[in-house]
Amino acid sequence: MYPIVETEALSSAAHKLVVSAPAIAKKVLPGQFIMLRIDEEGERIPLTVNDSDPEAGTITLIFQPVGATTMQLETMKAGEALLDVVGPLGNPTELEGATRACVIGGGLGAAIAYPQAKWLHEHGISVDVIVGFRSKDIIILEDEFKAVADNLIIMTDDGSNGNQGFVNVGLQKQIDAGVDYDLVLAIGPVIMMKTVAEVTRPLGIKTLVSLNPIMIDGTGMCGGCRVKVGGEYKHACVDGPDFDGHQVDYDEVMRRNRQFTTQEAQARDHVCKLGR
Repeated sequence: MYPIVETEALSSAAHKLVVSAPAIAKKVLPGQFIMLRIDEEGERIPLTVNDSDPEAGTITLIFQPVGATTMQLETMKAGEALLDVVGPLGNPTELEGATRACVIGGGLGAAIAYPQAKWLHEHGISVDVIVGFRSKDIIILEDEFKAVADNLIIMTDDGSNGNQGFVNVGLQKQIDAGVDYDLVLAIGPVIMMKTVAEVTRPLGIKTLVSLNPIMIDGTGMCGGCRVKVGGEYKHACVDGPDFDGHQVDYDEVMRRNRQFTTQEAQARDHVCKLGR
């Protein structure tokens, strides 16, 4: 069992869990994820680790309550426990060698992008952070990003924070202003990562994107997370989750992400009538 140490609603679209998982906290690196199961009847879901505290033996998970399992997670309290937490899984993000980086997060992708920005800052690498949200009401981790970013740019779709636009627009402005990035990391909605890659492609800037399609076992055995990269199929869970943003077939990823929409809705809306 993995006790829940802390819970917090960060916004109407994001929830935080701090979970006791000492072995994982000691080993997890930026970009890696865990697979969790709430109870014996629960499904396995992947969540990227937002932060870790090796001394306290805890990991921080930030998620959006949209499916049956994440909606159940949102209701859990400190003192309760998860049945299974397996990890760290996946390959760490390749950050070594960068001298000027830009970390980009869209929506909940901002939570996944934070550990990379933190690692770059702690290793003396100049890092700008661009994050985008639908509106100012759902902005998360602003203080945390300010603590690790040389420059923090927050975009909103509706301009409610005074800076309207998408993250690719913010990136283009930085490049047009003469900022010379040698690494761009984009994490968020697939279409967002695609537009970021299109900005960097003509300039040959190394661009990594984090792909989190449907995962079931997290070990590459089920084949549920296949993605096409450079014309070849890869497994996001064991070959990724980070890939060359200029080689990804984004249309294929979007199709795969939509394939279980009906089943997900049924699971979310199901009402158990046993015992009635």
